[in-house]
Amino acid sequence: MKRVPVPVAAIRGADAPEGPVAIARPDRVAAATCWFLDNFRADGSVARVLYAVKANPSPWVLEAMYAAGLRWFDCASEVEVETIATRFPDATIAFMHPVKSRRAIRRAYFDHGVRIFVLDSADELAKILEETGQARDLKLVVRIAVSNEGASLPLAAKFGAGRAEAAALLRAARPVSAELGVSFHVGSQCMDPGAYRRAMAEANAAIVAAGVVVDIVDVGGGFPSVYPGMTPPPLQAYVDAITDAFDAMLVAQNAELWCEPGRALVAEAGAILTRVELRKGNTLYLNDGAYGNLFDATHVSWPFPVKLARPDGESVARHAAFSFYGPTCDSIDTQKGPFMLPMDVREGDWIEIGMLGAYGVAMATRFNGFGETETVVSEDAPWASLYPQDAGQQSPTGRRTAAK
Repeated sequence: MKRVPVPVAAIRGADAPEGPVAIARPDRVAAATCWFLDNFRADGSVARVLYAVKANPSPWVLEAMYAAGLRWFDCASEVEVETIATRFPDATIAFMHPVKSRRAIRRAYFDHGVRIFVLDSADELAKILEETGQARDLKLVVRIAVSNEGASLPLAAKFGAGRAEAAALLRAARPVSAELGVSFHVGSQCMDPGAYRRAMAEANAAIVAAGVVVDIVDVGGGFPSVYPGMTPPPLQAYVDAITDAFDAMLVAQNAELWCEPGRALVAEAGAILTRVELRKGNTLYLNDGAYGNLFDATHVSWPFPVKLARPDGESVARHAAFSFYGPTCDSIDTQKGPFMLPMDVREGDWIEIGMLGAYGVAMATRFNGFGETETVVSEDAPWASLYPQDAGQQSPTGRRTAAK
């Protein structure tokens, strides 16, 4: 990948790309990874940090995490499993999608050495056992339904077993598990650390109802990032709430505590540069959109940060509210904003849309013939951060670990 001092350098001159440009900031991935590896802990117990690969499976992201010391990965598809197993043979992979195809289970177990599988139904438990040949070395994790109150993007409808069903699954899984766990998801961009405490209390109630010994408590993802007008509490407040709740759970004395951050590890590390092709009033027509790298900016409708990236100099005009249209012929390819930009923005200008390291390039399609994106590496850090600006720059050798 091409390296540039600042993103605008990537679009100067005659060789400026035709399509959008993805800005990669590996230093920010390293900073976030090191923070979680250093701070996600449980007194007297092993703590594991698993990266949720679906947030951004780009090679530069995975390599930055691995270099920072991360060795555990949360995969949700056969392709993600194969990607991690091939790139990092010493990694530990957890197949954390509650509904998997039989082939995916079989290949994950026999071809890639996966032993950790999540489930939220009796049928999925039976499927896992059948496709692994009734294996006796499985680490089975029962996903429990919990409230998503406090999350900016609730995810409670699709997966998770209710308390009674979860208790029955725990009882059924215990005899066939080398290790047994519980997991949940409090929802994406959780703004309330207490949500983890409440979810862990619900998980504990299911464990008590089941009357079994549990070896793993996986608090899932949901850890937030900083968006304009959406500044969460410090991440340490989340860790403190989780640690306190873990201490109160009725689990094995040597039970492990896991988490699966996705957005929190990569959102700050990526941005998209997109060119203005036409202006109509306060609507800008861009060369990227909902079917490209701006899916989240379209459908989640959070206040993603933007700034003008004019190759021939900065604007001094006052700012106004704009909306965007993407390049496809589909009228739903629109980002309503409002996005605050200089009033003199014009055709040929470029706009950097920040905080798209999570669910940016990972969501892109090639619909309507668009979607070609060039990636460049920049070492600047223009957006608000939850992490120290110099974190992750020291060598992790000998000191980075996901275990206490």
